[in-house]
Amino acid sequence: MTAEGVFLWIFIGGLSGWIAGLLLKGHGFGLLGNLIVGMLGSVIGGWLFGPSNGAIEQGLFSLVAGATVGAIILLLLVRLVNRVA
Repeated sequence: MTAEGVFLWIFIGGLSGWIAGLLLKGHGFGLLGNLIVGMLGSVIGGWLFGPSNGAIEQGLFSLVAGATVGAIILLLLVRLVNRVA
């Protein structure tokens, strides 16, 4: 992975973690936590939306949207685990 790819992954992860924290009020983890949740969410979003096999051109908006959906799923899972525990 190139330096630009790493920077883009961190940027998209941070942005999607921040958006997910805003959408699920009261469940943000601060700057570093949102960055980690967003990067993990981008992996989940890539896994969910990746099988399109290039049928849709992936732009920055679609990457952020997929990562945000993944981050929301991750935050909901964390909320579920916290309720059970």
